[in-house]
Amino acid sequence: MLENGDRKVFVLDTNVLIHNPESILSFRDNEIVIPLQVLEELDNLKTYADQRGKSARDAIRFLDSVSKRGDLHDGVKLENGSSLRVSLAQSDKVPKGFDTTNPDNRIILCAASIKESGRHVFFVSKDINARVKSTALGVKAVDYEKEKVDIATLYQGVSEVEIAQDLFAALEATGSLPWKDRLRPNEFVILKERGTTRERLARCMPEEGVIEVLPEELESVSGISPLNARQRVALELLLDDKLRLVTLVGKAGTGKTLLAIAAGLRKVFDEKVYSKMLVTRPVVPVGKDIGYLPGEKSAKMSNWMQPLFDNLEYIMGAHKRDKDKIKSVDQMIKDKQIEIEALSYIRGRSLPDEYIIIDEAQNLTPHEIKTIVSRAGEGTKVVLTGDPYQIDNMYLDANSNGLSYLVDKFKGQALYGHVTLQKTERSELAELASSLL
Repeated sequence: MLENGDRKVFVLDTNVLIHNPESILSFRDNEIVIPLQVLEELDNLKTYADQRGKSARDAIRFLDSVSKRGDLHDGVKLENGSSLRVSLAQSDKVPKGFDTTNPDNRIILCAASIKESGRHVFFVSKDINARVKSTALGVKAVDYEKEKVDIATLYQGVSEVEIAQDLFAALEATGSLPWKDRLRPNEFVILKERGTTRERLARCMPEEGVIEVLPEELESVSGISPLNARQRVALELLLDDKLRLVTLVGKAGTGKTLLAIAAGLRKVFDEKVYSKMLVTRPVVPVGKDIGYLPGEKSAKMSNWMQPLFDNLEYIMGAHKRDKDKIKSVDQMIKDKQIEIEALSYIRGRSLPDEYIIIDEAQNLTPHEIKTIVSRAGEGTKVVLTGDPYQIDNMYLDANSNGLSYLVDKFKGQALYGHVTLQKTERSELAELASSLL
């Protein structure tokens, strides 16, 4: 048996391991406990075809590798100074009405049992209700926060600065200005002339220590023209072949997916920079993953993927009376120049020389984002779009989702660009609904 000392004990819920199978390594110099019920739940999840299944399998493989170095019942020392053990214990001090057949409750009772032995115990869970129940039983409960960021201060990719009229005139005359403020690669500045309504958009050039003004007009991209300065920034980033990773964040109607697809069409079909465009999004079903649903894959996917088809058809000018243009979209898909697929069906594939759009990326965990981006092949560009405030994954929020995490970690990298889109370019009703509801 390993020495306990004054080390804290962290009892992990299943959802923590699904969120990040490597989370066990985050609790340095302390004791990590995996309740037996968690192993049962991992076993049930391992057959899923989605990311939950993959995370469950990864967690099981990790536990198996640890078990080869020692007895998990007594505890195995890890490289980071912590120890890991599996516990079969459950507290017998069960409050009246507390359902001991409920899996979450059994995990909480394991933490309660360890606390009764005099240890300093924390129950770690992404499930808010489970944390509330744990606290009610007298066991301190915490969220797994290692990969959380502050959404309120998240990098925007664009700043707005008011400058004097003489500086504005110099900018227009020379096309650039020396800039003393911190410059990040691929960051943009909206320069507003003091006392007027005039403004210009400039790009930061850190190596030169200047900002360079952009031409006032940008030709349409696949028939789509930017309607505001931040949409212009988005297109500048999407069309820049030096950038291998771009993120577009914004609420519904800001144009993030439409712009990403329009730029992809130009790069694949007009400029032939990439061999194909792959457009995908995570599927967040209720209960079992989509593979368990009845019917053919195409039929099962239609509800989740239809918004992507809608954007493609809009760009191609597809209307109900214009069947030829609708067929042209179908033909590109048949010719495998465009692929629209659920994210769960492309994991593990090699994706070289492609323009990849991952829509609704706010529904991915940081671990999923890392897995996907790190597998991008040579010559591939990855574009992620999403709204951190519209999350379907019950264990994620605006601060803990993979899209926010990626923006925070990649800001300032030379091959990366980001912009937060703010203005809804839909109808007046849609704008009001996005603001009020």
